[in-house]
Amino acid sequence: MLASRRPQCTFFPISRYTRAHARRRKMRVHYLIWICIHFSFGESEFHYPCQEICLCKEGAKFVNCSGVNVTDNLIFPPETEHLDLSISNLYSVPSKVLRSLWKLQVLLLSGNYITKVGERAFSSLERLQKLDIHRNEITVLGSSFSTGLSSLRELNLSYNRLQELYYRNFQHFENLQKLSFQNNNISYIEMGAFRSLTRLRQLHLQNNHLLNLHNGVFSMLQHLEVLNLEGNRIKTIAPGVFTSLNRLTVLNLVHNEIEHIRFKTFLTIQTPGTHILLSYNLWFCDCDLQRVFAKLHSVKRLILDDYDNMTCMEPQVLRNLSLSSVDTQLCIAETVTVLVITFTVFITVVAAIVMAERNRKKRTGKHWSEDSDISYESQD
Repeated sequence: MLASRRPQCTFFPISRYTRAHARRRKMRVHYLIWICIHFSFGESEFHYPCQEICLCKEGAKFVNCSGVNVTDNLIFPPETEHLDLSISNLYSVPSKVLRSLWKLQVLLLSGNYITKVGERAFSSLERLQKLDIHRNEITVLGSSFSTGLSSLRELNLSYNRLQELYYRNFQHFENLQKLSFQNNNISYIEMGAFRSLTRLRQLHLQNNHLLNLHNGVFSMLQHLEVLNLEGNRIKTIAPGVFTSLNRLTVLNLVHNEIEHIRFKTFLTIQTPGTHILLSYNLWFCDCDLQRVFAKLHSVKRLILDDYDNMTCMEPQVLRNLSLSSVDTQLCIAETVTVLVITFTVFITVVAAIVMAERNRKKRTGKHWSEDSDISYESQD
């Protein structure tokens, strides 16, 4: 076995083997030469080719080590473009293994136990287009996390333990188009954290712990088309938070804790045909809310896909009733209440005037009719 002795770079005539055998022998010779190169630089520990434990496709451009215990001793062919290291019992990013893979385009690291990404861990992967690190235990992204990843187009960091996002985490993602953070513990996003992602088209932040959306949090995302915020705890949304999203086509705010919304909040979205999802929130159904949605329905470029599924949480008498079934009654009830109050006040004022006049007459000792009789007699 290669793992038990120093490899010898020997060659055999191809005429002795079939074409398939020749192809496999060629790959093995390539690995042996690569091992010889490693030893020529004075490496003390032994390295072995990935085909001993992994599935290496023809031409060594696709390497599948999923489910294999990968160590830093493993050597991958430098022509590798797709590397699958998912479910490989990794506790850190194998940056030493990745150092020579300058042609790599897809790297899968999902389903491991990675807690932290080391400094400049991906700095040599200048051609990488897809990086999948979902289902790990990452709590923090370092300031050099994006270094060397200027060609990256898709990044998946879902199902980790991230709590905060900062601009320094993403500053080199110039070509990123899809960014996934769903099912983390994110409660804070720095103002302008995504401002370097000028080509981002999809941002997935569902199932986190966001409470508020402040102005500027999505600044510079002028190409963003999909913003998924489902399953957070959002209560308040600043009126101008979506102003810079000039191409937004889907805005998902389902399963949050929104009670009221301002008309201007969505009016700033200028994209024709933007689909807005708002069901399963804690809506307080009153006349103000009815007026907001009446105005939103009149804006042709905005589409409220799930309006019929929106239900009232408060007041208690309307709980679990659909907003669409009571929206026409909310302002009517308020108008009736105002009229009743106005009528009550009017009656109270009139009664007060009458009582005041009677009290005045009593103090003078005369009835108001007496004054009238005297006035008539004087005229005669």
